[in-house]
This record gives sequence, structure tokens and C-alpha cells, in this order.
Amino acid sequence: MKLTADYHTHTRYSHGKSSVLENAIWAKDQGLKEIAITDHGFSHPAFGLRKGKINPLKQDCKKASLITGVKVYTGIESNLTSINGDVDLKPKYYDDFEVFLVGIHKLIVYKLGSYFNFSFPTLFCSTFNVKPSNALVKRTTKALINAIKKNPIDMITHVNFCSFCDPVEVVKAAADYGTYIEISAKKEHVTDEQLYLMGQTGARFLLSSDAHKFSKVGDVSLAVNKLSKIDFPLEKIDNIDGRLPDFRFKNFKEKSL
Repeated sequence: MKLTADYHTHTRYSHGKSSVLENAIWAKDQGLKEIAITDHGFSHPAFGLRKGKINPLKQDCKKASLITGVKVYTGIESNLTSINGDVDLKPKYYDDFEVFLVGIHKLIVYKLGSYFNFSFPTLFCSTFNVKPSNALVKRTTKALINAIKKNPIDMITHVNFCSFCDPVEVVKAAADYGTYIEISAKKEHVTDEQLYLMGQTGARFLLSSDAHKFSKVGDVSLAVNKLSKIDFPLEKIDNIDGRLPDFRFKNFKEKSL
């Protein structure tokens, strides 16, 4: 199994420690054809991409592509901001980005109604390792499914990181709408059994490093080790062994022209 591209990497534009060019140079050294710079979305008060930095980010991605020969996409890891499936990448910014990821993160500025029935209980359970209620799992599952239905998302990142859902139901929805599911190489967020069941659906998957420094770009060893433990259909992973994904966001924008 050889990684072709890494579509989840961060830089100093948000929570990362490296530059766009450093990520691209390392990607070239690892033999990758493409990467995406997917810094955190606008609603993260501490680590979110600032809107005034969008154009410099775009220019850095173009320059890095020219210098390295690696295709460097301007992307974003948008944040879920409500249980209704709202995210912080709005249509007026669609033309600024090429890859559209969505994940759940701590300490996001949520829509008001989602603090008490989603944000606060999720933060409490994840911080203190408390088992979430069935109601919270259902709300989170519904929120992610709503996000997939309402937004042309390319990939849902690290399912169950700092949150609690039914990953199989989320994956089924992703399959229906052409959204990829990330198999994260940063931390284990799903059990072996859950990952096996996710692979039995009609969904497509991408391996991602979620790199926060250049030397982690393309490093998916943790995910590969996890996959080796189960009978996962590797043909459903669209960024290995020369394969490249067919992204929903790109197709959506082309149809909108």
C-alpha cells in the first residue's frame, strides 16, 4: 500500500508549525503527487484561519506547486457549528477553496442553540472520559448527517474525535452523497470493529496524516497498522497505489457555473 496524496495537512496559517512550502517539499520527498493545505475553519477562535489570510494562503499554495511540482490545493478543515449541520465555510467563500473538509473540534464558536445540547456535553464527556448519553450520540450522528446533506463536503475528518456518534450511520450518509470518510493516521478514533463495519458500506475512504508539522505529511503508518488488523477492502481507499479521488466540492462548483 503506497500513499498517492495527502489531503489533510496544516500550516502556520492555523494550528500547524510549518509553512505551505515546507509541507510541499516534504510531500515531494515522500513521492506524493498531491497535498491539500486544510487549515482549521474560521469559527475556531484560537486556531482558525483568519479571513484576511485567505489570499496569502492561496498564493503560497500556487507558489509551492510551481516550486515542487506537487499539486498543492488550497483547502480548509471547516468546523461543524450546529446540530442542524451548519458549518463555517459559507458559499460566498467557495471560490477561494479547492478542497472542503469538515470535522468536529473543541472550543468552536457554535450557533447559540447548539451549546447546551451538543457543545457543552460533548466537551464534558470527552474531557473527563465520561460515557456519552444515547441522546448525545444520536444528536451528533444527526448533526454530521445533516452536514453531509446540506454542504458539498469532500471528506469528514476523524469521525468520533472529541465527539460521539454512530460512525456506521455517518458513513452510510457519506456514501449516498459522495463524501469521503477519513481514515486518520493521527489518532485512533474508531474501534477495529467499527472500522470493519464502515468498510462494508458503499462509502469511499481516504487515508490522511492530519499533519501539524511538515515531517508528518504523508505519514499514515498508524492507519495502515490499524487496517492490517481487519479485513478492510483497500480498493475503497482512493488515495493509495496511484489512485486519486473524485471530489464532490469540485464537481459541485463545476455544475454551478
